[in-house]
Amino acid sequence: MDETLTLSALALGVLALLPAARQRLQLSRAKHRSLAGHSRMAKRLARWVPGYAYDEAQFFAADGAPADVAAQRRAALQRLGAEFETRYAKTLAATAEARESIPDLRFTGRYRVPFQFSPVLRAQVQVGSFLQSSNGVQVQDLDGNRFYDLTGSYGVNLLGTDTYKACIDEAVATARELGPVLGAYHPSMLDVLRRLREVSGHEEFSFHMSGTEAVMQAVRLARYHTKRKRLVRFAGAYHGWWEDVQPGPGNPLPPRETFTLQDMAERSLQVLASRRDIACVLVNPLQALHPNANAPADSALIDGARRAGVDRAAYTAWLKRLREVCTARGIVLIFDEVFVGFRLAPGGAQEYFGVKADLVTYGKTLGGGLPIGVVGGSRALMTRYREDRPADICFARGTFNAHPYVVAAMAAFLRRLEQPEVKALYEGLDARWDARASQLNARLTQAGVPVRAANLSTIWTVLYTQPGRYHWMLQFYLRKHGLALSWVGTGRFIFSLNYDDAAFEAVASRFVAACAEMQADGWWWTAPELTAKAIRRGVMREMLARKF
Repeated sequence: MDETLTLSALALGVLALLPAARQRLQLSRAKHRSLAGHSRMAKRLARWVPGYAYDEAQFFAADGAPADVAAQRRAALQRLGAEFETRYAKTLAATAEARESIPDLRFTGRYRVPFQFSPVLRAQVQVGSFLQSSNGVQVQDLDGNRFYDLTGSYGVNLLGTDTYKACIDEAVATARELGPVLGAYHPSMLDVLRRLREVSGHEEFSFHMSGTEAVMQAVRLARYHTKRKRLVRFAGAYHGWWEDVQPGPGNPLPPRETFTLQDMAERSLQVLASRRDIACVLVNPLQALHPNANAPADSALIDGARRAGVDRAAYTAWLKRLREVCTARGIVLIFDEVFVGFRLAPGGAQEYFGVKADLVTYGKTLGGGLPIGVVGGSRALMTRYREDRPADICFARGTFNAHPYVVAAMAAFLRRLEQPEVKALYEGLDARWDARASQLNARLTQAGVPVRAANLSTIWTVLYTQPGRYHWMLQFYLRKHGLALSWVGTGRFIFSLNYDDAAFEAVASRFVAACAEMQADGWWWTAPELTAKAIRRGVMREMLARKF
């Protein structure tokens, strides 16, 4: 009798565990099959990777290049470094002085290229971080060198720097009488609210000082109203630098309430449809360009295996299915449009893909050149208290939220979206920029260089048609040829919409010339047997040799 009871109890225990085990297996299968989808594993690996650096002999022949090619590269790097020291002397001096007090400069300098190459590269080629003026689609450094701006100010510069200068000037004139009085609202807020309702399709808005803050508040509101804690993001997507949306390397805390799932995957929809603890799903529409892949950076260009490209119809279908599942399960769908907001269409990604989110976050360009973060949604989701539970609130504050100058600059930007000349920039936007990408790729093919570009409208990324250890060197040749890049260099270009055909032609010509010079200097030499997998295996062997 006792044995029977024991067996029955064990059987019931096993049956009770089956749903949990099945749910756990389902979740594991929905995660992306890479470190991007497994935050805990990625953090462990990051701690395991040993620090090491190539000496000069290894630096120029890391791909097994023969002695004559290595010598050619060495001479090219020395020429490049000497030219930069002469052309950018004042800019480099200012950067060196600032580097002693700004840790960001030390960080970006250290991780501008793969870490193995960094010490030799930094010793021979310096890059400046100061500019003194902008005009049209160009910027000028402290030495008077002019560059075509491909940084896009990290997404802020949508309409051209001259537009944002005007927005800021208008804001100062508009808000001067009130000045930096905080807590109350400047009358410009009423104009902002009316225009935001029109372009976003949402009822209510909260204001913050950055895109990261806006995403934090959107997630907090979703958790508050659903009474659930889990957050779903998709592999490779960026949503700011706070803990819950950046699990893995770079975050000192272990992953907690965040699931990182596969983008555009049926298994991810199954997880959303079966769990009861998911508060919200975060979508960064930029992932349409490189689903399940991290944002590009030169430091990651180890093997040239990265791919990108947009299938708008497929991504639209995915977002619509995601919308359906979230609606059915009471999950808050959040579009993080901090980066792409108003770049793809006047109504943002919601208009571009034809899908309305429950909450939307904006930032960057919306501020008219000043810092901003905005959350928009329905009254039901934006309310931060419960009438029947007065102590149950969703707290959010910020000293500089809705600063009068920022609100006035935001109003100036939103007014410009309604101007005929700005509306004209959106007409045929995709066709125009897709044609420019095709034009550049045709010229690169004709030049015989292993470089191609992929784009989501005015957001471009550079790809390589052959494996190689030195693709990251292209950023320095582009700078030499007068193209201004952000610290991620050739990983991403962001054009402003005011690039006309003549300005784009100038950029394309300089780009092709930079590629041709880099090829002539031997950086794209490759052995017939060299493959991306072989490069990765070689790097892994290097790490293992130093670890053990």
